[in-house]
Amino acid sequence: MGSSVRELAGATPATRDRYVDLLRVASLGAVVLGHWLMAAVTPDGVGNLLAVVPALQPLTWLLQVMPVFFFVGGFSHALSYRSLLRKRPEGSEDSVYSAFLRARLQRLLRPTMVFVLVWGAAALLVQLLGGGGGLTGVTLRMVTQPLWFIGIYLAMVAFTPPLLRLHERYGWGAFAGLAGAAVAVDVLRFAAGVPYVEFLNFAFVWLAVHQLGFLRADGRIRLRRAALLAGGGLVTATALVALGPYPLSMVGMPGEKVSNMAPPTLALLAHGLWLVGAVELLRAPAARLLERPRVWRTVVAANGVVMTAFLWHLTAMFGVYGALLALDVDLPEPASAAWWAQVPLRLALAAALTAALVAAFRTFERPAASAPVQGHGPLAALGATLCLLGVLGLSMVGFGGLLDGRTALLIAIPVSAPAAVAMTLGGWLLVERAGRRTP
Repeated sequence: MGSSVRELAGATPATRDRYVDLLRVASLGAVVLGHWLMAAVTPDGVGNLLAVVPALQPLTWLLQVMPVFFFVGGFSHALSYRSLLRKRPEGSEDSVYSAFLRARLQRLLRPTMVFVLVWGAAALLVQLLGGGGGLTGVTLRMVTQPLWFIGIYLAMVAFTPPLLRLHERYGWGAFAGLAGAAVAVDVLRFAAGVPYVEFLNFAFVWLAVHQLGFLRADGRIRLRRAALLAGGGLVTATALVALGPYPLSMVGMPGEKVSNMAPPTLALLAHGLWLVGAVELLRAPAARLLERPRVWRTVVAANGVVMTAFLWHLTAMFGVYGALLALDVDLPEPASAAWWAQVPLRLALAAALTAALVAAFRTFERPAASAPVQGHGPLAALGATLCLLGVLGLSMVGFGGLLDGRTALLIAIPVSAPAAVAMTLGGWLLVERAGRRTP
């Protein structure tokens, strides 16, 4: 592994934007750390540290960095799709689309499929043996929650070609259109009381952030605009939280009537703008740092396993707490002095177990080589849609109640865990088939 990382780092083209790779790793790493820190586990159940100590909620303005990951995704998707168009000028856009979809989703979905199958089998065995209570039941329910991010990312990949065309025609106007739609949704939601309209912002908010990645790919977010994004976004987010119906926390809180995350709000979009502006302002000093061979090798190594680590980090966290409970280690009251004193140990154990899980499953994050083939766009689009619905459904219903028909509402339709798993696996197979199909 070490030699391959050294070789990959040494073979990096001079034209590669290394800062994007750093942002990808850092954003997912911040999410992992945030989840580990926020978990308030006691023998009686699992709570949220931010609910126990509301004064810590401003930290979410630093730790809620998913907008940065989606911004980086837009940048990478634009480069990838344009590269395929240049390499295959004789191919139809239909075949280019399916090849793009398969290539972009491969490293995302292969480790996700393994995660779903391993946890599905484990959950089935536990429930057949009559288990599923206590911390085990909480784990089965919560371990799939990060999959919502996979679903949103799938949608971004699927919509890249039409949204890229809009960007190429309208530039900042395409972003403004999506942001304006997000504003309209919140006005209808909070001022007019229109039911269910808020769910449209799962698309408008995240796709607006994704659109900023297209602008960066074309070099249209320079220092002045980055400063405007950072300052304007921060001022707007602050004003919306202070004067509007939006909560302070940029992550969902138990029991809150309004969440900035699910569904996303205008406040979260403003938060995303300031984060994007802030990371762009740091680009030049970070680029100089990444020229150092040791630093760049670290980023390359982390990029090769970051999705696997993200998928399994909650598994590791609950495994640590389960082991502590099994060993009769005292779990102090959350936010007490003893609890804070135990934090370094819990983080170290969670990191070590995550590393072990990464070692076991990292091979599935490596993209499989395949020869150039003709594709089938509609089949690929259908597969991506099924995957999207499947992982979103699984993120909501979890693996608890696998055998008793427990469901969660996905776009007003009840979805069970077996149905979500079937959609996810079926969609992946369609994407694979579409990418390999020849006329």
